[in-house]
Amino acid sequence: MNTEAKSKKRKVLTALLSISFLVISVFYGLIVRPLILGQPSFPLEIVFLSAASLLVLQLLCLGINWNSIQQAIVNKLGQALPTILLLFAIGLLIGSWIMAGTIPMLVYFALQALSVEHFYLLCFVIPILFSICTGTSWGSIATIGLVLIAVATVYQADLAIAAGAVVGGAYFGDKLSPLSDTTNIASMSAGVELYQHIQSMLITTLPSAVIAAIGFGLCDLSYPVNNAVATQLVETQLLSSTLVHIEQLFSFNLFLLAPVAIILFGSLMRMPPLPTLILSSFLACLLAFFVQNLSVTDIAQTLYQGFNVSMLATGEPLPQNIGQLFNRGGLYALSSAIMITILVFVYVGALDCISAFPTLMGSLLTKINSARVLICSTLLASSFTNAMTSSQYANSFIVAESFKNKYDALGVERKVLSRSLEDSGTMIESLVPWSTTAVFIYATLDVSITDYWHWQLLSLVNIPLAFMLVFFNKGFSQSTSISNKYEQLREEHA
Repeated sequence: MNTEAKSKKRKVLTALLSISFLVISVFYGLIVRPLILGQPSFPLEIVFLSAASLLVLQLLCLGINWNSIQQAIVNKLGQALPTILLLFAIGLLIGSWIMAGTIPMLVYFALQALSVEHFYLLCFVIPILFSICTGTSWGSIATIGLVLIAVATVYQADLAIAAGAVVGGAYFGDKLSPLSDTTNIASMSAGVELYQHIQSMLITTLPSAVIAAIGFGLCDLSYPVNNAVATQLVETQLLSSTLVHIEQLFSFNLFLLAPVAIILFGSLMRMPPLPTLILSSFLACLLAFFVQNLSVTDIAQTLYQGFNVSMLATGEPLPQNIGQLFNRGGLYALSSAIMITILVFVYVGALDCISAFPTLMGSLLTKINSARVLICSTLLASSFTNAMTSSQYANSFIVAESFKNKYDALGVERKVLSRSLEDSGTMIESLVPWSTTAVFIYATLDVSITDYWHWQLLSLVNIPLAFMLVFFNKGFSQSTSISNKYEQLREEHA
């Protein structure tokens, strides 16, 4: 074996070792301890802190100085800053929309208007419409998703099914909306025109959504919410009591929809999400002051630590479920998700010191010589990269940059590459326990991934469907002319 081959093998082994630190930390902290040893699982913060610490120790042993490691981490945290600021803004949005009366009004009318016979199906369809219009899965989960979970709480519906439906619906719209940042990033990183990318994704996403919708329709038959309403809500008058207390606490008018209108308008006009969220929150604060007659102190407290129904209470004791519905939001509402995001990017930043992911991708590509294997490898690489980095941005750029020349060489259209980045990359986010998305969902909806993952039907159908299409030679074509042209250009360049 020559020197160059030995050096390449050493780099691959080094990269595998660095990534194994996270795999081992996750396996021991989240699987072995609770399922085998019967001990509490480690918090995700400790899992990533342990992995990052072991990785830094490895880098120091390799002779990489601390200043270089620190700079790599700082650079990666700089890339994470927009996500962190977005998490802060969503916390402010939730608190401000509640104190303004926007979310309570939507909950109030949803309780009266939503069909309980088709509740889980509606929990899937409504976020689809909202996320297509806004282009954001997180924003859809934190707004309309929160409303639907609040309604599910009052109906005493199965929160796990409702959360799985909400998350799936939000991700369907986010994946296909031309306003979505991940959709644009996937098309851009693969060098594909946006609407070609969306058209390609319809091949897998639309059938998956139809199957998921049928699944939630069956859930409505198998776990009917109306039975719970009949046996529990009517007998205890909980539903009517909830409606009465919401109406007593908050004043309702059409102006309360203005914060929602700002989000929709900002998305349609392709405005940056962060200032749009801040503007919507600011308007909600004004509505809280003028419509709900909250004091400046209460508004500041809500933005700081979240809303509490005692701010509007008249002295009469409130049912516990009212507090469960509306006591939330604020700057620190997603503090756990923010801390995990920071630690994830500390780990990923340290990985950049040895270019771990590009090294592994490069090693994988040398063994690929067929379109089927190439597409399956892209799906596996996307899911692995997203699971390890907790970032669809990192996944799109790392995998697309590594694979796109191979697609040209084998004559496979790049829109298949861009679609594959999302079929397994975007779709796996909500199913990975340590991902920032799963943490965000728990912090926002108060439903853990262990409860909802097997009801997130869209991803559970979409991911295997993407592999099945490859197995049956569907959804892609291979052009020898493209392959020959690529080889000709490569020879000319050489």
